[in-house]
Amino acid sequence: MRSRDIERALRRAQQLCAARGARLTPVRRRVLELILAAAQPIGAYALLAALQGERGKLGPPTVYRALDFLLAHKLVHKIESVSAFVACDDADHPHQSQFMICDDCGATEEIQDEAIVESLRRLGEDRGFSVARQVIEARGLCPACRAAHR
Repeated sequence: MRSRDIERALRRAQQLCAARGARLTPVRRRVLELILAAAQPIGAYALLAALQGERGKLGPPTVYRALDFLLAHKLVHKIESVSAFVACDDADHPHQSQFMICDDCGATEEIQDEAIVESLRRLGEDRGFSVARQVIEARGLCPACRAAHR
């Protein structure tokens, strides 16, 4: 993401937090900034290493508390299969997301398909199951990696 886009996303995150009565502290903001700047999903320990390089000795709880906040306020998503984080493409609107993840380069794209969400909800209800959370991650090759493999 370009620096201008990152700054815009950070300003929007600040506005969303203020509207929700939450505080985007400097550490939370920096963690979000690092996630926004990452070319692919980034793990907690990579975030910790970047923060330690800037701020000195910090413990993992510092990063995990910031990530918990960002997740709770829907500013980031956790990519469960790799235990890493990506910025939310649409933090303004509550939604369920699905992710396309490239096995070669790690590129990750968030998609929002309400038909998938509704289908899983309906299939669960048909079986007496109440779906509270969905984690859908499709793995394969992105267009650039597919072209490189040809």
